[in-house]
Amino acid sequence: MDLLEHETQPLEAWRDGVMTRMRVSALVKAHQLCIFEQFCDPGLGAPLHIHAVEEVLEVMEGVAEVHLNGESRIVQPNVSVLIPAGAKHGFKNVGTGILKVRATLAAPIFEASYDDRAELSRRYTP
Repeated sequence: MDLLEHETQPLEAWRDGVMTRMRVSALVKAHQLCIFEQFCDPGLGAPLHIHAVEEVLEVMEGVAEVHLNGESRIVQPNVSVLIPAGAKHGFKNVGTGILKVRATLAAPIFEASYDDRAELSRRYTP
């Protein structure tokens, strides 16, 4: 049995004002899941992008504005958004404190296609 000590997993800057902690991925020998947390400063989050797999985005703390296929909704803590594979989506912190979200993707490697080609599109490959 492998135990994953999440408190010891490092935080990584994905972009200015957005820190990420990978919890589960191919790096820890997961075969079908990628789970990570992001901590976003006010006004910041994830730009519009798509994944080839389904995702669940859960707001843990703070308030997010989530964009999904042209629709926007305000999402509070303990609420998740189910994002279909191939759906264009993104989010930002619309609160005054840090936004904490947890994302679960149905693949062990994080891959995304961004409108902004400067974004890193593949992460956590073994």
